[in-house]
Amino acid sequence: MATEDEHPWQPNITAMLTDQTSACKPAREAIAAGAEVKVWDDEVPQWMVAGIAATRLRRTLARGLQEVIGLDETVAILARHRGEQLRTGIIDAADQLWFFTLYFDATGTELLACSGVKRSRQPSTKDSFTP
Repeated sequence: MATEDEHPWQPNITAMLTDQTSACKPAREAIAAGAEVKVWDDEVPQWMVAGIAATRLRRTLARGLQEVIGLDETVAILARHRGEQLRTGIIDAADQLWFFTLYFDATGTELLACSGVKRSRQPSTKDSFTP
């Protein structure tokens, strides 16, 4: 069963994953299959998360090693939110093959974008993501 940490500002993530990017449908499917969902309470500046997403896209395109979905769309969406504070979250697929990043408005009530990265290998317990 999917786990979603419930916060007053965090509505149902599955319902929020509509058609913002091409990663939304696979992210919904990952939640339905038992993915771990985490959304952070902290707001971060747009330039920080947009910079990370853009760097990830450049590196992925340059290396061609990882399969990504929705990252190019995410970079474009985040560019339209300059000067704003955002919240972020993750969806870590139960099979640990896919990892999705979520981008929300400052209140956490609007999902702006979602991107996914297929891991090249299944992480060991010590490699698992820990905030």
